[in-house]
Amino acid sequence: MSRSRTATQVLRDLARGVRSLSGSSAASKACPGETLPPISNAHKFDGTKALDIPNRFLMGPGPANAYPRILAAQAMPLLGHLHPPLLKIMDECQEGLRYLFQTDSKYTLLVSGTGHAGMEAAIANLLEPGETIVVGNKGVWGTRVCDLSERYGAKVVDMKGEGGKAFDLATIEANLKEHKPAVLFLCQGESSTGVHQSLAGLGDLCKKYDTLLLVDTVCSLGGVPLYADDWGVDCIYSGSQKCLSAPPGASPFFFSERALQKLMSRKTKPATFNLDMTMIGDYWGWWDKRSYHHTGVVSTFYAMREAFAIVNNEGLEAMWKRHQDMHEMLWEGLTKFGLKPYVEDDAARLATVNTIRAPDGVDIAKVIGNAMEKYSVEISAGLGPSAGKVWRIGLMGMNARPQNVRLVLNAFEDGLKQQKFL
Repeated sequence: MSRSRTATQVLRDLARGVRSLSGSSAASKACPGETLPPISNAHKFDGTKALDIPNRFLMGPGPANAYPRILAAQAMPLLGHLHPPLLKIMDECQEGLRYLFQTDSKYTLLVSGTGHAGMEAAIANLLEPGETIVVGNKGVWGTRVCDLSERYGAKVVDMKGEGGKAFDLATIEANLKEHKPAVLFLCQGESSTGVHQSLAGLGDLCKKYDTLLLVDTVCSLGGVPLYADDWGVDCIYSGSQKCLSAPPGASPFFFSERALQKLMSRKTKPATFNLDMTMIGDYWGWWDKRSYHHTGVVSTFYAMREAFAIVNNEGLEAMWKRHQDMHEMLWEGLTKFGLKPYVEDDAARLATVNTIRAPDGVDIAKVIGNAMEKYSVEISAGLGPSAGKVWRIGLMGMNARPQNVRLVLNAFEDGLKQQKFL
């Protein structure tokens, strides 16, 4: 019999050893001068019961359901955060990001954290105290960028827009001309209102006023067209849990050459260690030689590698079309029920997060509750400017498919009939 054992067998034996030691009565060793008090069991819970998670159709503004291939990847054995096999996975993730962002830039990576981490990384690295940012604010995410920018000492110009409308070039240029900001922020897909902001022409406009263009694509990346290089975008952050159908935990991130120059010419260090791109970029090989900054979210890197593989296999154009087709299928059904969109202009209507006006006399919460109780379908209420006015339906990633749309329409029809609207 061979003495060699596979890594799986070794790990299995280690697990058995942990279980056998768990009942040991041997005392823990105290440091010199320490006397250990008795352990309190006041907060122990029953660990003998396996975790049980109910199945839900996550048809709200996110997270979306995750592909089985992606979930399986997270159960794979851990690697060290600088092991060569993991660095190869990180390289593949960067290529996947370049494809999604449609850029040749070297400066792509995954920020460890959700979309908010990406948002804060962008603000912390692009703005120095006293510099000005014009924030295109037509929902919750513009409001949060205003808050974050103020915390980092920037002068904030809150360019407020109507909740259900996109900004036009004339309004944006007037603000750039007046305020001469270092950064212009826009949200491509505003999930609180369902507005799709066009980015065409904005890159040239920002270059004209020596302004960097920062774009939030948390609920739009992979669901609607995006061309970072051709459109002249300078910084993008996104989320993993929306159109990419991966678990939350990584924020896709992009810098243009202009953005990198701004970072490297700062007079002050970014007022954050955890999100300092001069060091995170080192970890991701932006300057060839890698160095340790933090322990990367290893299992999430596996998941994102698989998410990018799924995108590559489908192809971006097909993916964008699928999201648009499902958006149109949804609205064909909702219109038959007599429901109307919150965003009146079809060109400004986001395909990935759909906002539906609640008719007078219809209880928003009851429709949501019925959908969850009878169909295991999550439908969300409004947020920010749309709170108390709409339902929000997400058609993102693996959830942007006909059977999911039909399920949502069935749940809606049932909920509306219960309230005698139909």
